[in-house]
Amino acid sequence: MNELGPVGVLDGLSRRQFLASAAVAGTAATAAFAPLPVLSQPRKITFAWSQASFCQVPVPIALERGFFEQNGLQVEVLNWGGAADQLLEALATGKAEVGVGLIHRWVKPLEAGLDVKLVGSVHGGCLRLVGVNAAGVTQDVKTLKGKVIGVADLNAPAKQFYSIHLAKKGLDVEKDVEWRVYPADLLDVAVKKGEVHAIADGDPNLYLIEKRNPGVFTELGNSAKGEYAEKICCVLGAGGKFARGDKKHVAGVVRALAQASRYVAENPNESARIFAKYTPKFEVDDLQKLLAELTYKHHPAGGNLRDEVRDFAADFRTAGILKKSTDPVRFANHVSLDVLS
Repeated sequence: MNELGPVGVLDGLSRRQFLASAAVAGTAATAAFAPLPVLSQPRKITFAWSQASFCQVPVPIALERGFFEQNGLQVEVLNWGGAADQLLEALATGKAEVGVGLIHRWVKPLEAGLDVKLVGSVHGGCLRLVGVNAAGVTQDVKTLKGKVIGVADLNAPAKQFYSIHLAKKGLDVEKDVEWRVYPADLLDVAVKKGEVHAIADGDPNLYLIEKRNPGVFTELGNSAKGEYAEKICCVLGAGGKFARGDKKHVAGVVRALAQASRYVAENPNESARIFAKYTPKFEVDDLQKLLAELTYKHHPAGGNLRDEVRDFAADFRTAGILKKSTDPVRFANHVSLDVLS
């Protein structure tokens, strides 16, 4: 197996030459996501997603704006409310051809060998960590030492992600902090009782908690900023049989979601109005604010997706989430599939 080496600018390459090359590469990437002419009957597929997850708004956008049809697809959506491993099993067994979800919940089942391929992505980070001002957790993550962090469950994406983040900052995530589980919508109740000193969770729940409790929290971490600002969060998975046997239509799904993600990035207000029809419990104004914060311009596929999966696998192994014996490069090569080239 070849080691992946650093990619850099060739010695002596002028700035003009470099910019010209970058422009060509950017044009090629845009062309890869462009819809192809539809020359046959649309392919019927089932797409699994969660209406409760506002960050998956590109799915209804692709439905409402006709992006699936433009790519030769007739899509039936399956609103999935179960656990992530059940969703992956549905993809692996053909109950649904494709689905979207947080990569943080997918890496362990994929490591265990489920036959699902990562073929695209939807957006960058949507996970945050906030400290409780009254508990003195206001400066940086080092003020969390000896504190309790509230999470929705011990396998929650925010718990997984911030285990990596805290470990990189020198904290022992098993000894220096305690992770305590509460129902997601009661995490602020635990704060009021003094039982937790910080919350690691995703939006919209954390956004709504802060809205209910103004001035109580200070943001300590945000996966849409800093080191992870341009890295994947929600990914697009395809059942192995579908991915290997119908690459053309898998590519159509990837292109449709890329078009939809770009639409959300450019039109967050209209996207919020469209999504509100699917989840009436959220106010449109809140959805508009939330969508404007996420990095929908970042939705890699192909080799770029594989490289980001590799980097996530390396971080997850360092944090003890993946086995020490798991090779990040081999893992990424196995679980991701380039369907656009």
